[in-house]
Amino acid sequence: MTDPKIIVALDYQTSDEALEFVKKVTPEKCRLKVGNELFTAAGPELVRTLCEKGFGVFLDLKFHDIPNTVAQACRSAARLGVWLMNVHASGGEVMMRAAAAALAEFPSRPLLIGVTVLTSMDEAQLAGIGMEVSPLDQVKRLAALASRSGLDGVVCSAREVQAVKAAAGKDFLCVTPGIRPQWAAAGDQKRIMTPEAAIKEGSDYLVIGRPVTRADDPLKALEMIETEISAAQK
Repeated sequence: MTDPKIIVALDYQTSDEALEFVKKVTPEKCRLKVGNELFTAAGPELVRTLCEKGFGVFLDLKFHDIPNTVAQACRSAARLGVWLMNVHASGGEVMMRAAAAALAEFPSRPLLIGVTVLTSMDEAQLAGIGMEVSPLDQVKRLAALASRSGLDGVVCSAREVQAVKAAAGKDFLCVTPGIRPQWAAAGDQKRIMTPEAAIKEGSDYLVIGRPVTRADDPLKALEMIETEISAAQK
């Protein structure tokens, strides 16, 4: 079974747009991420359709609520057939353990990862919500807590991967957004890294959006990114 390292972010506003793109790629080349924007517009039916087409789906809804509510949401997501989902690690150990326990009920359970510190947050914003700590220190703290709570990994910057794995273990998954191939424009991303550099840092899966979704030939774009990943693995 193939284990594609590229997760394409389906940052579309409608189901039709997303499905039109999906016609151009294959499950062997990539997995797909459905976030809040698309899920709110298209709902669980789109997620179910993508899974039925054979794609590994990362349902990126960042659940954060009381433990029972998060556990039930995770069960609902698992019934859709998703490969990966996430919760906010700042929801705490009891919440994360409840989510992990809910997924353990499934014979072939989805992976569960935690969101540590949003990339939009800096030290000043953390201080504004009462956290007198650097973003990196908070990421390490929450990654270690997520690991102890039974999660499989976290979403983090590729620049934080080594620190996360030092805190939570080398087998703890790191799913990294903010990836831009060497040949792609940076767009509105500020803290970016190439696929080759991210893999060398230890990233397990790379979330990539516009360089693939806006490419004239998305399959060729994926193959070019695979070449960069292969170079890092030599």
